[in-house]
Amino acid sequence: MASVSDAELKQMTQEERVTALGMRTEQLTGKSLYIEFDPDATERFTYPWAPDVDFNKRTEIDTDDLTTTEVNSKIRELMAEGYGTIVLKNPRGKHSLGVGVLSRLNLIIEGSTGYFGVGLIDGPNVRINGRVGWSCGENMMSGTVLVEKNAGSTFGAAIRGGDLVCRGSVGSRTGIDQKGGTIIVGGDTGALSGFMMQRGRMVVCGNAGKNLGDSMYDGTIFVGGEIKSLGVDAVEAELTDLDKAWLKRKLTQYGLMPDKGVDHFTKVVAGKQLWNYDNLEPSEKKLIL
Repeated sequence: MASVSDAELKQMTQEERVTALGMRTEQLTGKSLYIEFDPDATERFTYPWAPDVDFNKRTEIDTDDLTTTEVNSKIRELMAEGYGTIVLKNPRGKHSLGVGVLSRLNLIIEGSTGYFGVGLIDGPNVRINGRVGWSCGENMMSGTVLVEKNAGSTFGAAIRGGDLVCRGSVGSRTGIDQKGGTIIVGGDTGALSGFMMQRGRMVVCGNAGKNLGDSMYDGTIFVGGEIKSLGVDAVEAELTDLDKAWLKRKLTQYGLMPDKGVDHFTKVVAGKQLWNYDNLEPSEKKLIL
């Protein structure tokens, strides 16, 4: 640091400044690939108190005259009775429906939901035959969620695992603070999608708004349409054969495979020049940014 003058720093490229300012001393390359659990330890993937349900045992709940708390309590009561397929009728945009389901379940919501729908789930397969409000699938840990129409902002905020899919378009800040799993958007996504993304994959079949992937630490974003602009430290990368194979499999699985294939997708990853950003002094941050 002492051997590099301000004038010399101003003449450097951003890549050269990062190295000169000592931001590469403790890179985290490869840490996202560390195995943190034993995949053969199946007993650790289920909760000991989870009910044993039968997917062929089906029932319905008319939610029209029930509060959200009453609906969610009723879901748990029916699961305890062994029901593995539960249909919610007349949701009418209620908030926080289906949150906190921590075991296997087929949950079908026939209509639209409000804010924070099916958040904090770990295991269920959910189909929503309508629209969803803000923060659908927030902190989702495993399972699948399929939204047939459009979604609001912060779709999949802090998602940790599973597949969260919207056939339509979504609002801004999709996948903010994403920590794992897969988010798939059949249409467009708004500004700041992938903001501070840490792991996982996001697929946008349509266009992406401004500041895509801003300040992302790791993970991958695929965009099939136009990108309004990339955020800080988000860069384009080569679309590999493995990427194409994975895209084909995932998009085919949910009926979202484009007619022209996947070769046109743009791959966006972290430039990894801000991983030690908090260690910089304010004056150094100005030079980098």
